[in-house]
Amino acid sequence: MSAPAAQASLLVNGYEVVIGFETHAQLSTASKIFSRSAVAFGAEPNVHASPVDLALPGALPVMNKGAVERAIQLGLAVNAHVAEKSVFARKNYFYPDLPKGYQISQFEIPVVQGGEVSFFLGDEKKTVRLVRAHLEEDAGKSLHEDAALGGGGQSGIDLNRAGTPLLEIVTEPDIRSTAEAVAYAKELHKIVTWIGICDGNMQEGSFRCDANVSVRKPGAPLGTRREIKNLNSFKFMQQAIDYEIRWQIEQIEDGHAIQQATVLFDPDTGETRAMRTKEDAADYRYFPDPDLPPLVISRKWVDRVRSEMAELPRVMAERFVRDYGLPEYDATTLTQSQAMAAYFEATAKASGQAKLASNWIMVEVARRLNQDDIDFDAIPVASTQLAALIGRIVDNTISNNAAKQVFDALWQGEREVDAIIEAKGLKQMNDTGALESIIDEVLAGNADNIAQYKAGKDKAFNALVGQVMKASKGKANPAQVNVLLKANSINVRVALRRHALTP
Repeated sequence: MSAPAAQASLLVNGYEVVIGFETHAQLSTASKIFSRSAVAFGAEPNVHASPVDLALPGALPVMNKGAVERAIQLGLAVNAHVAEKSVFARKNYFYPDLPKGYQISQFEIPVVQGGEVSFFLGDEKKTVRLVRAHLEEDAGKSLHEDAALGGGGQSGIDLNRAGTPLLEIVTEPDIRSTAEAVAYAKELHKIVTWIGICDGNMQEGSFRCDANVSVRKPGAPLGTRREIKNLNSFKFMQQAIDYEIRWQIEQIEDGHAIQQATVLFDPDTGETRAMRTKEDAADYRYFPDPDLPPLVISRKWVDRVRSEMAELPRVMAERFVRDYGLPEYDATTLTQSQAMAAYFEATAKASGQAKLASNWIMVEVARRLNQDDIDFDAIPVASTQLAALIGRIVDNTISNNAAKQVFDALWQGEREVDAIIEAKGLKQMNDTGALESIIDEVLAGNADNIAQYKAGKDKAFNALVGQVMKASKGKANPAQVNVLLKANSINVRVALRRHALTP
């Protein structure tokens, strides 16, 4: 598909969709970004709130080194520039769960600058450019009619989250469809969990996505964006963006101007609703925080972090292409998680059949994992078992269809591949003489298919193959059947003459 055609196919009612993402990844430190308070989820309200978190007079913030190291890791993972010097700023706004009256963040000089995230959407490779990733603290949480308040319509403030370390990852407005937006979010989620800087728990708020959505006619300037806040599942992300796109188009078509706003998604109604008008940077009156010195990161520090990091998914995918001869799509798919990548590599090494191992993992294994709703970490079939199964396919002991039956048995807890094959009578028929006898019988009873094949209809040949497989009760080697049918000694045309069907 040409570029203009591809672009046209993405249009929604003649409008181009433009999406940018801001993702808040909670960093996997034991303590908060500027205090020693714990960040454990689920504690009673306000038990993890120190004088620093409460903004008590005289309490000063101290930078958490572990949070900085995790920011460096993210920068290295997305091929970004890790700034030698970055600055913390005060982002001023009033909200009840923000005790200081400002949030400590980064503005003009963030710690991570640039970078990109690449992923496959179907078989098409996409790349989303990153603007920045900056360190900041989280706010607290407002509680309304919460059980912890004793009911009665009361509201309260829980400051356990206040000061939780966040890395806000901001993209360019490069995304052009809901599917692409979800694929990007999944890829970023994979990266931050792979390198261990975030646990990725969306339900607990560890990985929260804000989608900036606008629409425009092709070639027109960027439209007015609305920010959908705190999308905490990929399913809701898709529903929210789809609704917002439709809503904006309907508004424009009805002659209404889009107003910049922050909106929330209601999963019960499937609709977005405006929460407040959207602020611009100037509204926050950013200025450098006088209590925190500039964050200085030496090249030596960056090099040390790089040396201690596990192999990155993109690097591993490149290695799978280089060392195992896999297509880039396969390599990218197999590096969706460390568990999946390790399973593939173990299977490929044990079987010596990397492409077959890839096919089985991406199709049959993935299907059953999704069906049973389990992760790769809990897969019931060991890589050695899958390798043994692949070995029996390669040496023609069993067919692909029979292999699926064996795999089903392995999934249900049976252990030995050969024992399953023997017990179920799944060995392929590889005896040439026996197959030739079956083929002769099939040809003798399928004059119509023979005549159709003679007339140039290839489907008739496939029908003959199917009849042979049926006659052999599925035990014939399909490849061998094809060869024998086409062989000079017993090909169809010879058979035609044999059965006096040729003029």
